[in-house]
Formats: sequence, C-alpha cells, structure tokens
Amino acid sequence: MKSRATREWRWRMDAAPLGVFAVFAVLSLSAAETNTPPPVAAGTNAPPASTGTNAPSATASTNAPPELPEPLTPEQMFEGGTNVYNNWIDLGLGGFWPGGNKAQAEAQRRASRGAFGGIEDFRYQKMIDKSTLTIDGRALFDQKDYKLSLDLRREDLGYLRFSYDEFRTWSNGDGGYYAPANQWYPLSDDALALDRGNFTFEGGLTLQNIPQVTFKYTHTFREGEKSSTIWGIAHPTINVTQGLSPTVNNIDEYSDAFQLDLAKTIKATDLGLGMRYEGGKLGNALHITESPGEPGQQRITDQQNTTYDLYHVHAFTDTRLRSNLVFSAGYSYSGVDNQISGSRIYGADFDAGYTPAPQNGSGYYGLSGGSHLDEHVMNLNLMYKPTPALAIIPSMRLQQQMLDADSSGLQTLGANAPVPYAARSDGDRLDVRERLDLNYTGITNSTLYARGEWTQGSGDLTENGGLGLVNGIGVPPVQRQTDDSRFFQKYSAGIRWYPTRRAILDLGGDYKIHRYDYDHNADSTPNDALSPDRYPAFLVTQDLESYGGKTRLTLRPLQNVTLVSRYQYQLSTIRTKPDAISGLGEVESSEMRSHIFAQDVSWTPWSRLNLQAGLNYVWSTTTTPASDYTQAVLDAQNNYWTVNFSSTFVINDRTDLNVGYLYYRADNYEDNSASGVPYGAGAEEHGVSAGIARRIRDNIRLFLRYGYHHYTDETFGGNEDYHAHVVSCSVRYLF
Repeated sequence: MKSRATREWRWRMDAAPLGVFAVFAVLSLSAAETNTPPPVAAGTNAPPASTGTNAPSATASTNAPPELPEPLTPEQMFEGGTNVYNNWIDLGLGGFWPGGNKAQAEAQRRASRGAFGGIEDFRYQKMIDKSTLTIDGRALFDQKDYKLSLDLRREDLGYLRFSYDEFRTWSNGDGGYYAPANQWYPLSDDALALDRGNFTFEGGLTLQNIPQVTFKYTHTFREGEKSSTIWGIAHPTINVTQGLSPTVNNIDEYSDAFQLDLAKTIKATDLGLGMRYEGGKLGNALHITESPGEPGQQRITDQQNTTYDLYHVHAFTDTRLRSNLVFSAGYSYSGVDNQISGSRIYGADFDAGYTPAPQNGSGYYGLSGGSHLDEHVMNLNLMYKPTPALAIIPSMRLQQQMLDADSSGLQTLGANAPVPYAARSDGDRLDVRERLDLNYTGITNSTLYARGEWTQGSGDLTENGGLGLVNGIGVPPVQRQTDDSRFFQKYSAGIRWYPTRRAILDLGGDYKIHRYDYDHNADSTPNDALSPDRYPAFLVTQDLESYGGKTRLTLRPLQNVTLVSRYQYQLSTIRTKPDAISGLGEVESSEMRSHIFAQDVSWTPWSRLNLQAGLNYVWSTTTTPASDYTQAVLDAQNNYWTVNFSSTFVINDRTDLNVGYLYYRADNYEDNSASGVPYGAGAEEHGVSAGIARRIRDNIRLFLRYGYHHYTDETFGGNEDYHAHVVSCSVRYLF
C-alpha cells in the first residue's frame, strides 16, 4: 500500500463513483453536525440572551499586562495553527504530457498521458458510542487508482474492516533494437496496462478471558497486459544472434483466500493457531511475433493455465520461562495441488487453432497435468540474557518438501503428424538450519552484534520423459535421477559506536559460502563434447563464496548540518566442476565485484530554509571465462550514479516552496550486436520538480506542483527517448 506522500507526487489519478458518493455523504453529515445548533428541550432554563447590571463588563480595564500566546511548535507552524484536525479530503486535477516514446514515458513515470483528477486522499474518523469508525478513500480518474476502506473497532470487543483497493501499472512492450541494421521493433504508442486489486473483509473478537479470534477473506486479481523478457526470432540482414520482436504477456489471474486465527495467553505462555485456504486460477498467454515484418512472419500463442488449491495450518507458542529466558516454537504445514493445461501454437494470428504447416517450429497442444507439494516447517528459538548487557539467541529451523508432478500432451513440429508425449518427476528436499545470534551492550556508547548460520541439506530428483522426437528431429526424452547435498555457512558481525554526541559509526561485515554436490545415479544424456543436451546433469560441484563489508558514518559538525556517508563492498565468486567425462576441469565460472558509495547532506541555514542533497555511485562488474574467447558474451557491468537535491523554503507563515532535481546516468553500453546480444545499459535522465503549498485558512490548503523529465537511452538507438511534463493542483480541506 502506498503512503500518502507517494500518492501525492506520483499523480496517479482515476475516479470511483462509489468512493465519491461515500466521501460526499460523509462530508454532508459532518457539515450538518457542525452547522446545526443543539436543540433546547421545553421547560428547561436556557441561558439568558443578555447579562444583568451586576455582570462584569467585557471592557473593564485592568492593570495586568496582556497575556502573550503560547509559541507554536514546528509541527504547528507547518500545519498552520494550533487546531488539530483528524479528518481531511484532497481534491486534485492535473495533466501528464509526454513526448517522444510515450509508452516508455508512461512505464517509467507510472502514469497514463492526458488529464487526471479526483479525490487524491480522504480520511473521516468519528466516535460512535464506544466505537471508532474510520473511513479512508481515493478515487482518481483515468489512472485506475481506487481505494475505499471502512474500519469499525471497539477496544474491549473487536473490530470489523472492509477494504477495496485497485491500481494500474504500465510497461513498455517494444521488442528491441538491432543496431547494425538500425532496425527497431516498436509495439504501440501506448504502454501496456496491468490492473491489480484486492477486496478484503476482516473481523475480530478481542474479548477478555476467551481466545482472540480473527477471520479474513481476501479476493485478489491481476488483469491486463505486461511486457515480457521472452522475445521471438527476427532476422535483420539474415542475422540469428538476437531474438527481437514484440512479445506481450496477457494476464488473467484471481484468487480467493479464507484465514482463521486464534490466540490465547495462559499465564506466561502465548499460544496461537491458524488455518488458511486459498484457491485460484492463473490464465496467462504469451503472444509472440516471430520474424516481424518478414515474409515468414508468424504469430505464436503460448497458453499457460493453472488452477490451484492451497491448504495451510500453523501453530506457535511463546513462553517466558524466567525473566531472562524466553522459549518459542512454531510449526506449519502447507499443501498445494495444481492442475495445468496449455498449448504452444503457430498461426497467422494469435489464439488460432492448431494447423500443421512446414514453417511451424516446435510446439504442443492438449497439455494436461498436475503437481502436488507438501511442506513442513518447524522453528525453535531460545533467548537467554545471562547479564542485562548480553543476549544469546540460538535457533533451529527444519524444512522438508516433497514434490511430484506429471504431464502429457501432443508434440508438434512443422507439417508432421503430432506425437504423444508424457513426463513425470518427483523429488524430496530436507534442510536443517542452525543459527546463533549474540548482542552485547556492555561497552559504553557501543552495541556489538554477531551471527553465525549453518544449513545442511539433502535431496533427490527423478525426471522421466518430456518433449522428444518428431519425425526423428529433436532431443530424446530424458531419464535422470540425481541426489544432491548442500552445506551453507554464513557469518556476520558489526558494531554501532557513539564516540561523541555528534557522531555515529556503524561497521559490519559478512562472509558466506554455499556448496552444492550432485551425484547423478542415472542420466540418459551423455556429457561428452558431442552431446546436444548435457545440462543439468553436466554439473558435479558448484561453490558460491562471498565477502562483504559496509560502513556508515553519521556526523553533525554543526547543530544545523547532518552528513551521512555509506560505503558497501561485495565480492562473490562461483566455482564450477563438470562431469569428468567432459574432459573439462574445475573453473572459476564467474566473479562479481561491486562497490556502492552514498553521501547525503542536510543543512538548515535558516529556520525557514532546509537543503538536502545526495550522491549514490554503484560500480559493479561480473566476469566469466567466456568473455576471453568470444565477443558474443561480454563482461557484465552495472555501473551507474545518481544525484538528487531538494529544498523547502517557508516564504511566510502560510506559504511553503519546494524544489527538487534528480540526475541518473548509466554508461555500460557496448555494441556487440554483430556477435551477440548487448545487455549493458546506456541511459541518462534529468528530472526537475517544483511545488508550492498555501494555507488559505487553518483548515484549507492549496498545493500546486510541476515536474519535468528528460530521458535518453543509447541501448535502443534513441528510440525510447522521451520528455514529459506533469502539472497538478490540489486542495486539502480539513475538518
């Protein structure tokens, strides 16, 4: 859920008639309560309209000096007075006008172009007898951004809560850029839109001397279109090193969940029990345009349907054995049943029926299958404080998973007759994790901590079948049986030190190593150099080792100046040992090294002026042996830096001015498109914003905002460049 501040500055607006009606009904009720004088019952002594001669004169002079009003606190100065308002409504109107690649602008700025407006935020709170009613709302047109929640609670009885929330996200579905031919594969001038939402009803009883009971029902959904990282094939200048074409993920998902929780305290022990059922359907499809714009262009529909049922039970206990000794334990069981169906069909258009054709690639239809997962998890924790300054917390976690799955269907290729296929897999996995936490505060002005974590695991996986040969073309079905073992270690330690009142130093570091060993008892695919399909049984051992350190220094050299400096370093290596039959030895298959530096400054030179600035720089590289032999695979770089500045100036007691600036730069693009796929980023962005807040009255505020963004992207040949203007105005009424 987004904060109010985030919603104000993202300008994501739409309107919900139900929310508007509810808001104005509450406002009418509030106005009626405020403007109607209380009735006077017949026969009562109403206060006289005027005083008698003996009443003290309002203009009587005294020798006492006039009383000065209490000075305002900083919060009261910002809010515009001493009155406290618990309720408010924000009404807004504005517009978002992008130029250039409008779809990219909508995706990055998280808004659709054009005018917007409606209720940005609403809060109404009222005491009803001994209960508190709270209503929150939002209704913003053209942005699919709605919210309405009703909360009624009484401390000694319980609560009821109803809420509905819906919002939209945008993504750019463009299919890529091929630099040698200057070929661009756009999708649409508008970004793809995906709507998300949930409806929730919740109730709870909090009566004393009986278990607390809560019940919750949640309906969630996702519906719309989203860009996909899976692209089809394109052949600019008969080049097959890149897959470039627009690919859209059509999403239609929903779920319903029912949850019941019980909690009770018996003497020094807290007990809890919970149950949850969730059922849903995922109906998604990839729409792929293969060889776009060429004579052999094809449409591929990759349909993926899943229905599932999830059952979950958990219980916990937390016991205070002594004042310095606490034991807690928890257990949970989850069971998931999935039913799957789908197809991958080639045709002249999307969602077509299967028709054999010589140009069709490998596909399937009539997919049917299912899977079942059982998971057991147990946690045991103990906290012991032998002294007030030392806390020792040992813990253990056991997790077991058991999975089986099967599927069948008809495999297709070209104009050949479909071939039936079937696949089955099952596996078990057991992990035991031990952890020890130490915290010590016995050194003046310091807090020390250390942690050690160890995980031992084992499992097995059996795979049989899968897509095979059609008319002798393809890879034979696999027969694999693999036992694996895992051993993870992680150690971390750090200190927080307060050397002076104006300085705080945080130092910390960590080391971890993950080791995987595989024993392939059966493998139908040979692992020699001539094998067309060696993975995953090709690997025998793989180690991941990582070192990291971080420091943070907070300084206040002056009362009105704060400096925060941060630095983080990470070095990770992956070593891989393949099957000896391959003739290859153990190798360092990857090295990842990153430095992150950040500096923030806050300065308040005057009580009416605040200045803040920040710099973030990230230098990160990943090297692999492959980059030494071919230009098709380059060392990955993720180097970028950002600069931000913001300032608030209090013009007078009723007017504030805010200005901001943001700069982003990533310069990692290297055009190797003639040999492979260029993955580096080469983008630059400038953003400026300005806003003014005016307190017209103690309970009426006016906000005016303007933002401008300019974005260029070298990676896509300038085809995703854009600029955008955002203007909005809103009024807040407090009551």
